[in-house]
Amino acid sequence: MDINLECIYCTIKKADFLFSQHETDEDKKLKFMKEVFEIISKSDKNDTAPYIAAKIMRILNSKLNLSDIYYEIKKQYNNLLCSMEEEISTNIYMSEDNILTAMKYAMIGNFIDFGAMDKVDINELKKIIKSAEKQEINIKEYESFKEDLYNSKHIVYIVDNAGEIVFDKIFIKVLKENYPRLVIDVIVRGKPIYNDATITDANEIGLCSIVNVIENGTDIPGTQLDKINIKSKNVIDNADLIISKGQGNFETLFGCEKNIYYLFLCKCDLFTKRFNLEKFKGIFVNERNVKDIIKKN
Repeated sequence: MDINLECIYCTIKKADFLFSQHETDEDKKLKFMKEVFEIISKSDKNDTAPYIAAKIMRILNSKLNLSDIYYEIKKQYNNLLCSMEEEISTNIYMSEDNILTAMKYAMIGNFIDFGAMDKVDINELKKIIKSAEKQEINIKEYESFKEDLYNSKHIVYIVDNAGEIVFDKIFIKVLKENYPRLVIDVIVRGKPIYNDATITDANEIGLCSIVNVIENGTDIPGTQLDKINIKSKNVIDNADLIISKGQGNFETLFGCEKNIYYLFLCKCDLFTKRFNLEKFKGIFVNERNVKDIIKKN
């Protein structure tokens, strides 16, 4: 999905916020922000917001000699959600439809996003977790999803953020139990960017012990098919069905015409306007139906 003005404003604000967290020298900040504006001014009309964000973060990291600046935050949220895993799993298995309920928990897990937000309030997160089963899922889309699952041999699950991947792990377990024939590959980011999940996070929460996890080779906070490595590209190209978590993955995959089911929360004004939803309400939609939903709204 092409970048627009709202994305540009948000990208600039994020760059300013992050630089200010690590450097107070105004002259250095001015020089950095000039480079940010240069990247934006030279961007192609088809560039996505996640792609531009990655380019800016590379400069930020080089200027301040940073590496994984969200490492401690990712660890904190991985630990927090792992401590809640048993309770969440119990709720899912006690429900009438464990696939649907697991999907709702996976959806609300997308709240843990330090790319879209500067802060993730833990108390607000716990409230959203408690209301997970109240999230609305389009029933017609859900029935199509289950039919596609039944007819699939190989699916790819593209995760988004640390912490959130605990919900994804539970959802994947439920899918494997209901469809034991399914081969499931999970794709994570190849390098640290914001609080996006990497192979380190996948190992930390035990995801690698239940499913094959593949690094996509990039630090783009999305899944840009012309930038990811050959291995992950081949896996995606050969999948019967793809589950794509998060706004960044949506922005980079939208329009590719694959059998993708997008699952995320609308966390910014642009997405709430696109889908005519209140902030933190969820979207579950197949690639083939997205344009119709956006047109109607």
